[in-house]
Amino acid sequence: MKKILVLGAGRSSSALIAYLLKVSATNGWKLTVADADEKLINGKLKNHPSGISLIFDINNEEQRKKEIGSHHLVISLLPPHLHILAARECLNMSVPFMTASYVSQEIQALDKEAKERGLLILMESGLDPGIDHMSAMEEIDKIKAEGGSLISFKSYTGGLVAPESDTNPWHYKISWNPRNVVLAGQGTVKYLENGIYKYVPYHRLFSRIDNIEVDDAGRFEGYLNRDSLKYIELYGLSGIDTFIRGTLRGEGYCSAWDCLVQLGLTEDSYTIDLPSDAAFTNLMESYLPAGTGSVIDRTIKYLGLPLQSNEIQLMKWLGLFDPGNKIKLSNATPAQHLQSLLEEKWKLETNDKDRIVMIHYFEYKIGGEIFRKSSSLVVNGDDQINTAMAKTVGLPLGIAAKLLMEGKIKLAGVHVPTSKELYYPILRELEQEGIKFKMKEL
Repeated sequence: MKKILVLGAGRSSSALIAYLLKVSATNGWKLTVADADEKLINGKLKNHPSGISLIFDINNEEQRKKEIGSHHLVISLLPPHLHILAARECLNMSVPFMTASYVSQEIQALDKEAKERGLLILMESGLDPGIDHMSAMEEIDKIKAEGGSLISFKSYTGGLVAPESDTNPWHYKISWNPRNVVLAGQGTVKYLENGIYKYVPYHRLFSRIDNIEVDDAGRFEGYLNRDSLKYIELYGLSGIDTFIRGTLRGEGYCSAWDCLVQLGLTEDSYTIDLPSDAAFTNLMESYLPAGTGSVIDRTIKYLGLPLQSNEIQLMKWLGLFDPGNKIKLSNATPAQHLQSLLEEKWKLETNDKDRIVMIHYFEYKIGGEIFRKSSSLVVNGDDQINTAMAKTVGLPLGIAAKLLMEGKIKLAGVHVPTSKELYYPILRELEQEGIKFKMKEL
């Protein structure tokens, strides 16, 4: 009997686990879901006869070796820094490994040995990265097959909130790892524009935005992802003039978030000492020049913004100027304090629906004539658990897992889903699940 091991039963696991339980029942497989929290596991398995619950500690070497060695495939939804522990054990045990996370240098270093063993390590197979790669490569391959040459490629994705659940002025609610929301964009951004390599430091990132309009979804702000350059060769686009990957947020979000960055509230490299009964006004005070007047008055002066500006009003809505809004953590970084606040203020409520929006822009030349088109995707969640984020992260992984277990993937080494062997069958089944792109000539 074939057995699949899923490590992690958190926010993005619901659709993956539901899909794998369904295909396991059909094929006579077993699905083990491993997590440190038994309640999370049971909430996902729901006593399904094909499911097995496992209380698991990835740092327990003996347990890690035993469980990975007794399965035919491991899928990791653990925090990214823990993937390497599972991947190395998979390599030692000759068990294929999959995840939605980016390829780290440590994972890439496993490529040679994985190829020698004929073993697949499949990375970046969720939403972004994942569906973005697959949908982009399908169109790029079509353009090349028509004799076209890409001039420009731009891609933006956002995990957002559906209009009917958009009940706060930030137009945002958290549907994925909240820590990643707070730390988004940190580091220097790299991209290619009009044949010139461009770099944007973190402190300027949220003031350098693009205005994006997506059919059936509306208007958004797009800020740049950390490193677009590494995908140029992977997409087979050496010589392209413009290559940009970015993230979507609602209108007004980026300038307000930029204020939090400028103040230092997204800093995660040190802990900050605050009184035991501190409020968020004390945290704000730590970053403002000394002076008289209220925290909000000095923030206005420091940022050079009027009281009624969108930025100040959004910060006020968070409770950053309210002395009654108490700090909940001790010995924490500014980013951790901010995260604790946002998890409360941007919480996805029980009946809330999130939304995924993705759009690619292609500009290409055929026989001296220039063509432009876009490819867009809009997916809504069902509720707080069955989110669009969980669907679009989990289903591509689940489909890839099924294909591998059926012997339909023959690749070995470290891969992302940019080859037709991977993207074609996964995209076709995603369409059956209602995840389908809309093409438009521009």
